[in-house]
Amino acid sequence: MKILLLEDETMLRNSIKEYLETIGHEVVGFSSGLKAFEDIQSRAYDLLLLDINVPHLNGMELFKKLNDIENIPTTIFISANIDIEDITQAYELGASDYLKKPFHLKELALKIDHIKKEKSAKAFVQIILSKHYRFSKEKQMLFYNNNTQHLTKKQLQILTLLSYNLGIVVDFDKFRSYVWNHEPVDNATIRAEISRFRKTLKEDFIVNIKGIGYKIDKYFE
Repeated sequence: MKILLLEDETMLRNSIKEYLETIGHEVVGFSSGLKAFEDIQSRAYDLLLLDINVPHLNGMELFKKLNDIENIPTTIFISANIDIEDITQAYELGASDYLKKPFHLKELALKIDHIKKEKSAKAFVQIILSKHYRFSKEKQMLFYNNNTQHLTKKQLQILTLLSYNLGIVVDFDKFRSYVWNHEPVDNATIRAEISRFRKTLKEDFIVNIKGIGYKIDKYFE
């Protein structure tokens, strides 16, 4: 996993970083919350390890600012503070866990391993596309009311591309790259293929963004 570590105690930060890297993780360490926040704007992380009491922008303040970002990475707070109010606030903000200092590095590794397994399990969960349609990423199958709908190879590729980009407009160039393997097909050919696919659906969840591409909106039950 790619991990951002915010910890202002140099020895502890280096110990955590070295240990996690020896068990296969990539760790970027910061002592300043402000610098960590700036870095998160330009780099993707799988996990944040945030000490609450650090200079410039503490871990709790940093996490609050991240609430303005759509996809906040999974977060574990680490702190010597055992104030129940801080612990409560951390969970209310959406933290996955809270680790009290001092802690054994193996305990941290176990928590990270648990989060990694949870992420892997969620990757196989069916994506909700509409009221009755679900797409299984694991099985690469489209279900309507738990009944499998047959898809051609291109339809499956179109659906996979759109499903992995829920709420995001996929332009014609991305379809050319992913579905047609960079073949020089024109936009009209892509539109025709997607139109044929949409006609097979009992619920049309594919949205046409005129002149740009297509998308599937996030569906909330």
